[in-house]
Amino acid sequence: MRTRLQFSGFRQAERSGFRQKAGNFIFWKCGGLPTAATTAVLFAFAGNLLAADVTADFAAANKLYAEGKFSSAANAYEKILQTGEQSSALLFNYANAEFKAGHPGVAIAAYRRAALLAPRDAEIRANLGFVRSQIQGETLRESRRQRWLGRLTLNEWTLLAATSVWLTFILLAARQIRPAIIAKVKTATSLVAILAILFGAALAWQAEEHFSQQTAVVVLPEATARSGPFDEAQNAFTARDGAELAVMDRHGDWLQVKDGAGKIGWLSKKQVEVLPGA
Repeated sequence: MRTRLQFSGFRQAERSGFRQKAGNFIFWKCGGLPTAATTAVLFAFAGNLLAADVTADFAAANKLYAEGKFSSAANAYEKILQTGEQSSALLFNYANAEFKAGHPGVAIAAYRRAALLAPRDAEIRANLGFVRSQIQGETLRESRRQRWLGRLTLNEWTLLAATSVWLTFILLAARQIRPAIIAKVKTATSLVAILAILFGAALAWQAEEHFSQQTAVVVLPEATARSGPFDEAQNAFTARDGAELAVMDRHGDWLQVKDGAGKIGWLSKKQVEVLPGA
């Protein structure tokens, strides 16, 4: 099930209601050694019950959203997330409900988490862009490189890089085993080698963005960044709900952040939600 925002100027404004989407959830089933058929059946049954419970909770949350009870719907989606379930559809609906409930920062964080799972989902990108356009004050903007790299997940870049490297090795090995085909596969070998270099560079950039460049999204109506990591420090700047800030350093329960204008200050972790950079 997916819900959609309905705003003028929004790319999906003409659509309404809910849509059934297959594969909304991934359920992890664990068990012991497959030596007892009874044990296997019990675990399978428990997994099916869990799936049924979460699906029912998801449907109930969607019903609350359809009734305009956005805060209640957001709480219902959040409870499902707290069980450990993750899917782009669940995060998308949760973000929609939070935005409708007046919490743009929480919505942006949820949209970004959904985009990590489904980077080419047009609805997620459209809603994220729309909510970002409503944010007041300075905020980080995605660079052209980040937008391009974000079209694939980190796992997809890894698969492309690994596949192109292995194809290069296979072609080089084939040329050694059968020298007669060198001329025929020369162009293909060069092309695959170039792709391996390009995909490897893209993977390195994406990994560096993901693991090293974290983003803090303000989730309170207003957050005062201070000149040091303590409450008594002077005010450095004020960030509005939904502002996205680059995380530069950490000290206890404080984060040193930088806004879109280059201002630097310290925020308490209670004021933000921290996300991977990409």
